[in-house]
Amino acid sequence: MVSKATSFRLPEPMAAELAAVARTDGIPISEVVRQAIEKHIAERRADAQFQARLKKLLEEEQRLLKRLAK
Repeated sequence: MVSKATSFRLPEPMAAELAAVARTDGIPISEVVRQAIEKHIAERRADAQFQARLKKLLEEEQRLLKRLAK
């Protein structure tokens, strides 16, 4: 799998807690972040309201792309 580097900023207290979690679990901070993101995405996929909003957005994007392609 190809990886993409992403950077983001965290408040210092959150960064310190994240580092402590990673050290305690014996895994890199990047792995803790990947796991959290994976969990968040799975929760969104299971959320019916999110899915409805996603479907609406996709339909709007499809209409826009068709209009631009003319």
